[in-house]
Amino acid sequence: MNLKDITLYKTLIALMVFVSVLALFGGVMEPDSALYASIAKNMVLRSDWINIYVRGADWLDKPHLTFWLAAASFKIFGITAFAYKLPSFLFGLLGAWYLYKLAKDIYNEKTGLISALIFLSSLHILISTFDVRAEVYITTFTLAAIYHYYKAHDHSFKHIVAGSFFAACAIMIKGIFVLIPVFGGFIIYWLLTKQFKQLLKPKWWLAIVLIFIFIIPELYTLYVQFDLHPEKVVFGKTGVSGLKFFFWDSQFGRFFNNGPIKGKGDVSFFLHTTLWAFLPWSILFYSAVVNLFNKKNRANLPAESIMIWTSAAITFLLFSLSKFQLPHYILIILPQFAIITALYIQKLENKSLKVFFTIQNVLAVLIVVILSAVAIFFRFTNNYVAIAILVILLMASFLIFKGLKTEVLLARSVLISVGLMIFLSVFFYPSVLKYESGREAGNWLKENYPEARASVLMYPDAYSFDFYAKGEPEYFWSYELLDEFKEDKNLVIYTPESELTKLKKDYSAEVLKSFEYYHITKLSPKFINAKTRPQLLEHFYLVKLH
Repeated sequence: MNLKDITLYKTLIALMVFVSVLALFGGVMEPDSALYASIAKNMVLRSDWINIYVRGADWLDKPHLTFWLAAASFKIFGITAFAYKLPSFLFGLLGAWYLYKLAKDIYNEKTGLISALIFLSSLHILISTFDVRAEVYITTFTLAAIYHYYKAHDHSFKHIVAGSFFAACAIMIKGIFVLIPVFGGFIIYWLLTKQFKQLLKPKWWLAIVLIFIFIIPELYTLYVQFDLHPEKVVFGKTGVSGLKFFFWDSQFGRFFNNGPIKGKGDVSFFLHTTLWAFLPWSILFYSAVVNLFNKKNRANLPAESIMIWTSAAITFLLFSLSKFQLPHYILIILPQFAIITALYIQKLENKSLKVFFTIQNVLAVLIVVILSAVAIFFRFTNNYVAIAILVILLMASFLIFKGLKTEVLLARSVLISVGLMIFLSVFFYPSVLKYESGREAGNWLKENYPEARASVLMYPDAYSFDFYAKGEPEYFWSYELLDEFKEDKNLVIYTPESELTKLKKDYSAEVLKSFEYYHITKLSPKFINAKTRPQLLEHFYLVKLH
C-alpha cells in the first residue's frame, strides 16, 4: 500500500474520531444508560463499590465492571454525563486499535486500516457513542482477548496473561457467554486445520485458570451482597444466589428463557438489525458473506481467516437462537464484520466495483434525504443548518473524491457517516432529549431548588431523574411510605400525571413545574412529526408538599 493511501485512511479515521467526540457533550439517555449512570453515581455517593443498588434496593442483573469504570470516571471528573461517556468512548478507540492490529497481523496494514475505519463509521457504533451501555466495553475486551490469544500461538507468555485479563474484563461486563466469541473461533479453526494438539496445550488451560483468577473481584462482590444474605428479596423471592445468577440464570437462563429475566426471540431479528446497524456498510457486508461461500474466493486468504468468520458466525447464531434479543448485542461482532467487509472491498474491480459505487452513492443520497426530512418534520432548532451540513458533505464527497477506485468508495461512505454523526450529536439528540422529562426535571430542580430533597413517586423508569437530581433521591412505591416523609418541607417529588390529583387533594401539593415525556429510544413517525407529537406525550411533574 502506498503512502498516499495510508495517509487517506488515517485522515478519515482521525476525522471520524474527531466528530465522534461531539457525542460526549450530550445528555445521558433512558432507560439503560441513565440506569447504569445512576448506579455508578450511587457507588460514589455511598463510597460503596461492592453493593449495587437501584432506588435503594439490591439490584442483580449486570456484573460490576461497567459501573466501576463509570464510577472511577466520576471520581476524577465529577458526576456528569461527560464523565459517564468518556470511558466507553476511550475503550471504543482501544477496540478500533486492536481491530487494526489483528487485521494487520493476519492480513496486511491496508486491511487493518480499512477494518478500523469501517468499524468506527458504522451506525450502531456512532449511536453507542451517544447512548452508552455495556456493549462497547464487551466489544473491545473480547477483541483484545482474541488478539492476544492469536499472538500467543507463537509468542511469549505475556499474551496468555493479557488475553485472559481482557477475557475476564469482558466477563465482568456481561457474563461467561462472552467466552464463546473469544474461544469459539479458535476451536473451530484448530479443528478445521487439524491442529488437534492445540486443545491439549497447557498454555490454553492456563488461560482458563487465569480468567477465573481475574474474575475473583466480581465473584467476591456477588457473594458478599447476595450469597451471604439469603434473606434479601430479589426477583420477588429470598434465597437468591448471586453466584448462581452470574454463572447460570443471567446467561443460560436468558438463552433458554427459563431464568428470572425473560424475552421473546425471533430467528431473523439480527438479520434485519445488521441491515441498519452496520450502515453504510451493510449491503457490502452481506455481499461479502455470500462471496465467502465460494471456495475459490477463500483460496488466497490465510488459514487464520477461519477464526474471524467462525467467531462471528457462532456468535450471530447464538444471538439469533436466543429468546432474549436486543439490537445492541450485534456490536460485539461488528469488528469481525468490519474485517470481512474490508477484505471484500479490496477485491472489487471493474463491473462489481461499479455496481457498489452506484449502490453506495444511492445510499448516501437516501440518507441525506431521510435525515433532511426528519429535520424538517421534527422542527428542531437550526434544522436548515443541519440540512446544509449534510448537503455540503455529500457534495464534497463527490467533488473531492473522484474516479472508480476503492479509496473513493470508502471515502464517500465515511463522509456520509461523518455527516450522520454531526446530525445526531449536534442537532437530533439534543432536541430529542428535551422530551426526557427526568433529565429536564433533575436539572431544573438543581438550578431552582438546590436545597430540595429529590424524590420519585410511583414511576419506576425515571432513571434520568435519578442521575441528574442532586444526591440520591428517595423512592416511594406507596403512599404509606410517603406519609413517613410528608412533614419534610424540603421534599420535592417527581411524579406522573396519574398521581397529581391525589397529591393535591390529600397532601396539599404545589406544582412547581411540568415536563413533557416520551420514551426517546423508541422513536416513531408520529413522534418525529411535530404536528402529531403532542398526541404521544405524557406529562410529569415536580411537586412540593405543604
